[in-house]
Amino acid sequence: MKTKELTIINQGLEDEMEVWGYRPCVWKMILVGVGTVCSGGLLLLLLYWLPEWGVKGTCTHTSLRDAHTLLLRTTDEFKQWFRAKVHVMLAPARKPFDSLDLLSTTQLPNAPGDYGISAVNHEHHGKCRQPVQILYFTHHSTKYYWNDMIQNFEFYKGLEDMKVSCASIHSDHSSGLSKTLQDYRRLFFGENEIAVRVPSVFKLLIKEVLNPFYIFQLFSVILWSAEDYYYYATAIVFMSVISIATSLYTIKKQYVMLHDMVATHSVVRVSVCRGNKGRFYSLVLAIEIEQAMSTDLVPGDVIIIPANGMVMPCDAVLIHGTCIVNESMLTGESVPVTKTSLPSSGEDAAWSYNTDEHKRHTLFCGTHVIQTRFYAGELVEAVVVRTGFSTEKGQLVVSILHPKPTDFKLYRDAYLFLLCLVGVAGIGFIYTIVLSIMNKVPAKTIIIESLDIITITVPPALPAAMTAGIVYAQRRLKRVGIFCISPQRINMCGQLNLVCFDKTGTLTEDGLDLWGVQKVEDGSFSPPEADAAEDSLVNSAFVACMATCHSLTKIEGELSGDPLDLKMFSATGWILEEPTEEETALHNPIMPTVVRPPKQYVPEANQNNSLTQNMELHQLPSFEIGIVRQFPFSSTLQRMSVVVRRLGEKHMDAYLKGAPEVVASLCKQHTVPQSFTETLETYTKQGFRVIALAHRQLESKLSWHKVQSLSRDLIETNMEFLGLIIMQNKIKEETAGVLQELRQANIRTLMVTGDNMLTAISVARDCGMIRAHERVIIAEAAPPKDFHPASITWHYTENPVQTKDNQSVEINLQDGAYEQQEQSYHFAVTGRAFAVITEHFPQLLQKLALRATVFARMAPDQKTQLVEALQSIDYTVGMCGDGANDCGALKRAHSGISLSELEASVASPFTSTTANISCVPNLIREGRAALITSFCVFKFMALYSIIQYLSVTLLYSILSNLGDFQFLFIDIAIILIIAFTMSLNPAWKELVWRRPPSSLISGPLLFSVLTQIITCLLFQVLAFLLVRQQSWYETWTPQSDACNASRSSASHGLNVTSPHDHKNIKNYENTTLFYVSSFQYLAVAIIFSKGKPFRQPSYRNWPFMLSCIGLYTFILFIMLYPVSAIDNFLEIVCVPHDWRITLVIIVIVNAAVSFILEILIVDIVMRRLVFRSNQGLNLRSEPPSTDTPQEANQRWASSFLSWLFCQTNKPPRVLYMHLALELQDNADWPPRPSTVTYASDPQSRISAPL
Repeated sequence: MKTKELTIINQGLEDEMEVWGYRPCVWKMILVGVGTVCSGGLLLLLLYWLPEWGVKGTCTHTSLRDAHTLLLRTTDEFKQWFRAKVHVMLAPARKPFDSLDLLSTTQLPNAPGDYGISAVNHEHHGKCRQPVQILYFTHHSTKYYWNDMIQNFEFYKGLEDMKVSCASIHSDHSSGLSKTLQDYRRLFFGENEIAVRVPSVFKLLIKEVLNPFYIFQLFSVILWSAEDYYYYATAIVFMSVISIATSLYTIKKQYVMLHDMVATHSVVRVSVCRGNKGRFYSLVLAIEIEQAMSTDLVPGDVIIIPANGMVMPCDAVLIHGTCIVNESMLTGESVPVTKTSLPSSGEDAAWSYNTDEHKRHTLFCGTHVIQTRFYAGELVEAVVVRTGFSTEKGQLVVSILHPKPTDFKLYRDAYLFLLCLVGVAGIGFIYTIVLSIMNKVPAKTIIIESLDIITITVPPALPAAMTAGIVYAQRRLKRVGIFCISPQRINMCGQLNLVCFDKTGTLTEDGLDLWGVQKVEDGSFSPPEADAAEDSLVNSAFVACMATCHSLTKIEGELSGDPLDLKMFSATGWILEEPTEEETALHNPIMPTVVRPPKQYVPEANQNNSLTQNMELHQLPSFEIGIVRQFPFSSTLQRMSVVVRRLGEKHMDAYLKGAPEVVASLCKQHTVPQSFTETLETYTKQGFRVIALAHRQLESKLSWHKVQSLSRDLIETNMEFLGLIIMQNKIKEETAGVLQELRQANIRTLMVTGDNMLTAISVARDCGMIRAHERVIIAEAAPPKDFHPASITWHYTENPVQTKDNQSVEINLQDGAYEQQEQSYHFAVTGRAFAVITEHFPQLLQKLALRATVFARMAPDQKTQLVEALQSIDYTVGMCGDGANDCGALKRAHSGISLSELEASVASPFTSTTANISCVPNLIREGRAALITSFCVFKFMALYSIIQYLSVTLLYSILSNLGDFQFLFIDIAIILIIAFTMSLNPAWKELVWRRPPSSLISGPLLFSVLTQIITCLLFQVLAFLLVRQQSWYETWTPQSDACNASRSSASHGLNVTSPHDHKNIKNYENTTLFYVSSFQYLAVAIIFSKGKPFRQPSYRNWPFMLSCIGLYTFILFIMLYPVSAIDNFLEIVCVPHDWRITLVIIVIVNAAVSFILEILIVDIVMRRLVFRSNQGLNLRSEPPSTDTPQEANQRWASSFLSWLFCQTNKPPRVLYMHLALELQDNADWPPRPSTVTYASDPQSRISAPL
């Protein structure tokens, strides 16, 4: 494969892939067929496991244009391989947005011949038009079509591909599509349906059974059956069947849940506009409307949004009318959002339409249109821009169906370790063959025994034993209300060192609560008041602003809108009344929304006073206020305003609310209290969300119609400052305690929310994610515009806290790159800034990810990108959320925890029935316990296979072996019982600062395994050689009497009917090694079964303790007091009592040596002095003179052992540690306040002050 032939599809996108073309090769296919037959199907399995080998082994390389099969490889760190079949489609034109009218008289060239691939669609092509052949392939629910111009495959999103301007959508795409054009476009875009196919049980079964582990188990079972070793084979088959059945049930359940979630409201009836010519909306009768199924929709269709709302079946841009939409499916914020029609004139209309830039005008698939608003004679219309899997909801489903693989070091290391065992098995395999040939053993016996050594070295029961600990952890999690649909992720929870939290509904209760108000009188603040609905405030401008400056609406008689607006309005006690459809039709089209206080607040004196009765209407005290115009809240401007008119007043008023600093800057300076900054800082430091109000009386000459055309800049100026509203976003009771517990465990926490920045920072401070003395740096990024490069402006929310120069900064290189307590700053980033930084400042993204704590206004796909960015610097990431907008991130994270049992639970590996984050530490504790259990079981199973391998290899040297029932006793009575009970240790009760090791290929673990292997080898060889040196030793025969002719041994000898044991099982070496190895299995099980600080001590695991005590007692009993029946069953021979005592001594010394090596050498010396000495780096170490003698000795010992094991000055293993160390020495990081970083600089480090 040549580098120059490499082609990239989806270049620059998240799912970028390299692609190569191949066509079938007959001679290669014949060779593969022959190889498959000769290998008994193993070659076919290998090609199935490795798609790139499968394609290269059966095809030859060719150009993409001529390819029948494509080989795809992702360009990310996982380098996944996929194969795709190229299909051919017949269509009247080559592209979905070509005009059929222009092509009607054109004779289109025919593409090269059909490959015989049956995907040709013969529908809808003109009578006088030659259909064109179009190549395409499907990958991850997306169709890619061949483009001759770029000589590559491309996919079509929808209407955005045409790069249409907003104005042209109104002029060229508002009349709807003809039926012919709709059918033509459907050839390319397919049916508008997010179809989640639930695979059959048979397909899932085949896919599961073809797992390499199950294939190896099948091989082992066949081999054992050939040796008449049916009992253990049956046990392995039984365990495998249970494992496969459980896995199938879980996978099938996930598919069904996802299918049901997507199928809800996915197919509905819609009203579609038809027509080939433009039309005027005033001519209602000229509009041709037909009912159609939503599956028929294609980009360019115009649909009518019914007055009572609907669930959107596609992404569509609003061109007429207004919609109130619940977008919780995408954003997680259950706040109705007002969508307005796309601008048709002016500067905004000239911009190309883009779903991200024009979200305020786009109705997204899966969101719920609650209500529509329109003027008389007009319909609420929207142009379809995306359908099917191209929609926002479709992309969310794709991310769930095809998540990126989660790389976890334990599993990679497990395969490496198994490869090492295979290498050991290979040595035994060759040794057995050579030894058997030298001793002229029959060929059948050679084959069986040499293959048997492989099944001994690589234990087939390993997957089942490893799964046991996870199953037990899953059961314990279920008891505390945490349900798991991906059990393998439990181990990953044990390695989490960073957890992302959604805010609304996760860290906090939904919405804000009003704490109080603080008015301004005569240029200074009045004392704060808790109640804004007091009689004395009814007619004040402050309450009028609270009652009118919002975007609330009534839906089915209920007030709905932003929670902040709802709280603010309800605090006034006023009533909101909206014009009905009939009123809008009969009166002026801009009939206002009216607010008024309840009747009890209107002073009765006014109603009975004769003077009042004689006054004209405009002289009456007016309480009813009409909202004439609304300038919606802008996150960029950080404010909103309204123009209102009191009933009876001749002039209008403008009211403004927004961020206090912004509002104060728009007010006359003499109206802003001098203590404004201090007062504001007092509230913000306490974690309150503060909103400022302002008022301005407009000129009386302004008419209603003139107000509608005024820009907001003319209104929002020269305001009078009214005061502050103080809101608090109540965090859940458990939040602060859990975050504190995670911090103490050295687990970093950050917030990823769809809410606005100020609220997010406030909550982060309130819950302790950002502490009082730590500063927040807001990174505001702007994309390139008008020849200006992309830029980042750095805003400090408060003055930096000075730290002492001689302060020691401790960087912990085991469980985190740094101690967060010593880092006094946090970055805060908005979704808009995140997008700009990702695209234009990729080299800064990792630095920001290292210290960013608050991510606000994040879209669902951005949450997923953030998780991937954190994973790219080697964090093990957890995600905790409760909305469907978190689905992608929940799936992508190493461990996703959903607090909702709705959409998010389908994507999330874990779902908690407890609606707060207390589930997170529980999950991490169980994850740590399960991870340590996995290490214990893996080490135990590895030692078991090596111990048995050593025994068999020694016995092969004398042409002997272990007997079938000896194997059965070891494999089932010892190994399976111990492996399944040693996994039962519950999790330790608290989270400690240290995390368990993540790798099997690490110093302490390898040292532990190797020392135990050497110990077992030495004692087995010692026993093997010693028994042959005994005075009573002879080559055993049925007549042998080494027990001094005792009755039991005499009867033993008489019971043997076979004069010759053709397998040579019964002999003194066999019996000796059986006893010694049996005790070795139990010794390493107890030694490897670790307790604190991640699991409860083993003595609390009573099934394990009872099993060990029972087995120890049983083996010791049959060794010291032989029972004839048991000896016959296990095929062991009688040995003298003195030798039995000697074996007891050997066993005791063996256990003692193993224990000392593991506990003293590995746990104390190696882990504490060698491997931990370089895990903490003190940048400014204290003088040695301050050390105590004990500390000095330990330091010396640590340095010596570190040098001995080549551990000195070892660099950090993970990327975020490297970054932290680099930034520690970087004087220009973090950027200084109010500086700007430009993308034009190669290193993006030139900062200019504002």
